[in-house]
Amino acid sequence: MKVVHVVTAFPRDDDDVITPWLGRLLLGLRDRGLEVEVLAPAYRGGGATEWRGIPVRRFRYAPAALETLTHEETAPDRIRRRPAYAALLPGYMIGGSLASIALGTSSPPDVVHVHWPVPHAWFGALARASSERTALVSSFYSVEIRWIERRLRWALPFLRWSIESADAVTAISTATAAAVARYTSREVPVIPFSSAISDRPLPDGAGAEAQPLEGEGPVRLLFVGRLVERKGVHILIRALARVRERVDATLTVVGEGPEAGPLEAEARRVGVDPSVYFAGRVDEEALGEAYRTSDLFVLPAVVDGKGDTEGLGVVLLEALEFGLPLIASDAGGIPDIVRHGETGLLVPPGDAGALADTIMRVIEDAAAARDRVEKGRAHMREHFGLPRVVDRLVHRYEGAVAARRGTKPATAAPQ
Repeated sequence: MKVVHVVTAFPRDDDDVITPWLGRLLLGLRDRGLEVEVLAPAYRGGGATEWRGIPVRRFRYAPAALETLTHEETAPDRIRRRPAYAALLPGYMIGGSLASIALGTSSPPDVVHVHWPVPHAWFGALARASSERTALVSSFYSVEIRWIERRLRWALPFLRWSIESADAVTAISTATAAAVARYTSREVPVIPFSSAISDRPLPDGAGAEAQPLEGEGPVRLLFVGRLVERKGVHILIRALARVRERVDATLTVVGEGPEAGPLEAEARRVGVDPSVYFAGRVDEEALGEAYRTSDLFVLPAVVDGKGDTEGLGVVLLEALEFGLPLIASDAGGIPDIVRHGETGLLVPPGDAGALADTIMRVIEDAAAARDRVEKGRAHMREHFGLPRVVDRLVHRYEGAVAARRGTKPATAAPQ
């Protein structure tokens, strides 16, 4: 079976850490015997045309210097910060449409798998139109739904069409599936990202028995992710100031993004800048070291100004693998991973006081924190392991192809 994934961003070279979850998924599908390709926009006129043996088709949509709508941050975030970026959208749609038509006419795939169906469902439909044997599968991630509901309600008909026109749809989380279900009566199965590292050889320090909060010195908090509004790192910095009134604690922030400067300013404003280390973008070895030398992982997600929040929180799975207790916001798809009191602790989004109290709860009861880590690992392997995710997705592909061709799926649904 040949499957082409249509995405907004894909690694520009072997060292690019963008969308690592997608890379793992594609490698898993290839290992299962599928022929996998990618259709993605160019970045500044280029980008890798092959990634670990997977062909990547790049479509152009503007002069090279202007091709920055994607990759470094999401297109909605860029347009929100600088509305002039919206001028690139017509070129993006034209370039992607031409590339999709060429894809469909040159070597029609069995499945076109569209990620972020608004606007990519249009590309998928064009690629499918050239062959009666090509099926369209659309995966939703919440941000596109929230953006339309809050800012682009005139595009609601396109959203409904993107759902109903697909041969099959999936959602990244339970919350996303509920959002999609508001616009359709069809089945919307949840197929999440796979766990970050649990299905490959573990780096040193990962997979050992959890030993949280039993060392000497300050309690070491960790955040990993893009420094954008919806991650809520400003709330974590404010919570740290309250925690430090009771115990010695530090925070390491791994990642880069447009909020880096404002976050450093916030740390100075609340007086914790000597205790906050902004590591920026790091390689895999340094990231592993950050996990190994931390005591507690926090993902303080909020709903940002465009209505977006965390789609799932794959980084939580990575932290679990290294044995770190989890605290995260009760927002978006996070509760699919962090089951309050069982696999971690949830806090109301945007509440620095509640976050500080919850951090103290973990610090003061290390045994309970260790128990939640072990339960979290079991939950992760059962629901987010790469083999299971691949099984469910392949079954979805087979069902979509069968519906398109009037046949029966080749395999039974995975349990």
